[in-house]
Amino acid sequence: MDHQSGDGFRDLLRVKPGEKIDLARFDCGATFGRDKSAAEPTLAANLTRLSDLQDRIYAEAKRAVLIVLQGIDAAGKDGTISVIAGAFNPQGTPVTSFKVPTPKEAAHDFLWRVHAAVPGKGEIGIFNRSHYEQVLIVRVHNLEPESVWRRHYGEIRNWEQMLTDQGVTILKFFLAIDKETQRQRFQERVDDPTKRWKFHMADLAERKFWDDYTAAFEEMLAETSTDHAPWHLVPANHNWLRNLAVSEIVADTLDDLNPQYPESEAGLEGLKIV
Repeated sequence: MDHQSGDGFRDLLRVKPGEKIDLARFDCGATFGRDKSAAEPTLAANLTRLSDLQDRIYAEAKRAVLIVLQGIDAAGKDGTISVIAGAFNPQGTPVTSFKVPTPKEAAHDFLWRVHAAVPGKGEIGIFNRSHYEQVLIVRVHNLEPESVWRRHYGEIRNWEQMLTDQGVTILKFFLAIDKETQRQRFQERVDDPTKRWKFHMADLAERKFWDDYTAAFEEMLAETSTDHAPWHLVPANHNWLRNLAVSEIVADTLDDLNPQYPESEAGLEGLKIV
């Protein structure tokens, strides 16, 4: 991953297929020469672009877009969804959060519940966590034998290829924060009565597995970033940089799809309504 400040975020943050990422050396606080105050009008312009593009995709109803967000606890998945989805019409933007599987979900293969949530034509769907938990929490907590969870890499690649072949554009974002930033964000939740509900003692238990999750994240990125469904590794210590990067990448990708409003019914030009 070559970081040149003049590049657009899409090229700057894209993980090449098979690329080995060392998250311990990754600068989660990188800003690439951008400035927070200067970023605000750029973000606003990106969100305006997104609003227009989503309206056209919804009207055209020919393709679907799936945005996948992954990251350790407090990486900013909820905040990213709030900003990006805030630019969209809610009726065309289903958001799905994946929690512990229900008994019914657990009785099926791991992609069953995920496939059911894939956006339909005209929709831009957002996943808060996703099918990738099957190679993350399942790995870290030994919920399946290694021989089983390793097999999921290929199953995921094949499934995402199938979706792409069916006209689904897949964008995957890994929001990277360092351990100190997570500590600060946890502390802010504990200290703020309006955010305390978001913190659970189990979060501290998971924090002890930081190194194990890091190894799982690194292998996930290397094994499942493909040309048709790339991962973007987003430095997320700074919320403003995270929002700027994700909004730009999504807008540039949707722009390339060149969605068009459908042709209107014949005879409407010049029609006077009485």
